[in-house]
Amino acid sequence: MNVAQAKAAARSAGATVLAIDDEHYPALLRVIHDPPPVLYLRGDPGVLLEPHLAVVGSRRASAAGLRVAQALSGELVGAGLGICSGLALGIDGAAHRGALAAGGKSLAVLATGIDRVYPRRHRALAAQLEQAGCLVSEFPPGTPPLRQNFPRRNRIISGLSLGVLVVEAALPSGSLITARTALEQNREVFALPWSMLHDGGRGCLHLIREGAKMVQHVDDILEELGPLYAAQQHGSARGPRERDTRSVDSWLLALVGYEVVGLDELVQRSGQPVARVLGELSALELAGEVARTAGGYIRR
Repeated sequence: MNVAQAKAAARSAGATVLAIDDEHYPALLRVIHDPPPVLYLRGDPGVLLEPHLAVVGSRRASAAGLRVAQALSGELVGAGLGICSGLALGIDGAAHRGALAAGGKSLAVLATGIDRVYPRRHRALAAQLEQAGCLVSEFPPGTPPLRQNFPRRNRIISGLSLGVLVVEAALPSGSLITARTALEQNREVFALPWSMLHDGGRGCLHLIREGAKMVQHVDDILEELGPLYAAQQHGSARGPRERDTRSVDSWLLALVGYEVVGLDELVQRSGQPVARVLGELSALELAGEVARTAGGYIRR
């Protein structure tokens, strides 16, 4: 299906289309190995350009897992991050609700067409997200919930985000697929340290053993994301502490000159993950040190 056909299909479903060559296509998603050529959207497309953390986990979550997912999502929203998840039962739903309850925005990436809500019991939640965030799918309208589409959906969840927080996951778990794709995309991975006696948390312990950042407090996430959190604090009075944007910008500022330089070149020259480079670029933009142009970035 070409872009014109995708736009026609989207209109019939009350949605819009964002093609990969559109300047508003999310930069983080564009640089993954296999970005979707088009995205079908319902809601506010501008939400895709804001910084997000993916919050995922078990569909059969424990009561404690649900509480933690909702609470952490609310705290992350308070620090200036949006929440990205998959609209599934369990942790996904709790994460979306936590973001909305805190007055924030949330992205829901669907494994169906943009006109289908799965599971059906989340239709009301999807309607809320459409009003205070955005629904996203790479699949044409009318696509049912097919088993093979869920792993493909997971790469978009991590691709749209600066990192992935796995709140609660057993072994094996679809959430571990999302964590693996996040690592392949050079994203940060976070996990909660559940007891070894909790079967539903063994996937998280596995991730921590493999190098994921252990999370016991929201600051464990914010400190790891560093430059992004600094950018948010520079532009907002919210959050637990203020940081000086200039304290994190020196190495990247030296790579941005008075001629336009693209994101790919900055990532290559810096040797840093794309998420970290984008976070520092956000800090530099807020500080008035660099400007974004059609071809990349330029020093002011």
